[in-house]
Formats: sequence, structure tokens, C-alpha cells
Amino acid sequence: MPALVAPLMAAGCLAAVPQPTLPVENGLLLRPWLLTDATAVVKAFEDPDIQRWHLKRADSEAEARQWITRWQQGWQDEAAAHWAVVDIDHGGGNSEGGGVLGRVSLQSVILAGGQAEIAYWTAPWARGRGVCSRAVTAVSDWALGEAGFHRLELGHSTLNDASCRVAVRTGFVLEGVRRNALLHADGWHDMHLHARVRA
Repeated sequence: MPALVAPLMAAGCLAAVPQPTLPVENGLLLRPWLLTDATAVVKAFEDPDIQRWHLKRADSEAEARQWITRWQQGWQDEAAAHWAVVDIDHGGGNSEGGGVLGRVSLQSVILAGGQAEIAYWTAPWARGRGVCSRAVTAVSDWALGEAGFHRLELGHSTLNDASCRVAVRTGFVLEGVRRNALLHADGWHDMHLHARVRA
């Protein structure tokens, strides 16, 4: 059955090139995850807030390395793109994986429609410095610019005020509430839906 609308992004457009490293203002960098980042992932997921909003914990470095392997494979599968947010001045750009401050990812990628969902967390030792907002802005600008995406969605629990502030600061317009949309450990949560579209 022939499609009446051409795909916005061609299959292979991501996997054909290496996942980019993206500069972030004020000494930060977004780079693909390394297996040596596993220690930082485990430490970050000890935080109750990260566990609460991301619905999981990491019980060992071996488990964190499995996550990282899946994050790396997401680019080749053109299903997702995951970046570590790192501090260049504290070893974040080296192969040892130092200076990890958080994570930003594009998930649920739909190339035909040029769509993806953005997700993020900031390690507890990096909060209060605007790290997340700067990283989300960098990924969003790249995705809606150079990469060719048309629409990025951002969802979070209506109880997650910090995430809502990040969404607003980074230009994601609140479009509505998805009622009882995601099951958390304490029950069903209503979810805000924010979005940015290509100008």
C-alpha cells in the first residue's frame, strides 16, 4: 500500500553516522555513554528522586553496564539516542567516564514523522546549577535543527515540579494533561505533555 506522505527522516539517517558529541555552554559536553560510566550511573540511581521519577534502580555496576550497552545500541537501531552530560573540567571527556552530571535522551524515535520523546535526569551532586536545562536545550536545538526532527515531546508527572520547570525554561509548551497515564510506585500519576516543534 503506497504512502501518500514521504517520510520526514529517511531510514538510516542516524545509524549511517556516529552519534554526535554536542557542546553545552559553560564547560559541559554531551557525549555517548561509555561502559566506564557505570559507577556514576549506580551512584546517581541511589538517589530517591531519580528512583521515584524514573521507576527503577541500579543494583550493581554490571547491571548499569547492561543499561549503557542498550543505550549505545539505541543509536544503531535508530530507536533512541542517549547522552551523558559531563563536566569537561573534571574529566568528563575522557575514557574513564569522570565528571558525569546527568543524562539526556531522545526516546521512542519515529523517523517517518520526525518525532521523539525527550527524557533526562540530573545527578544529585549536580543540581541547582542549570545543568539539565542547558543539556535539554542543546539536544533539542540539535534534534530540531541539524538532525531534522519536526516534533519533540516531553512528559512528566504533574507532581514533578522540577521537571516542569525544566520543560518551561527550555521552550517546551504545555499542551495538556494525560490522565492516569503512568504507573509509579505510589500509584497512577497524571502526566503533563509538553512539546517543541521545528520552526
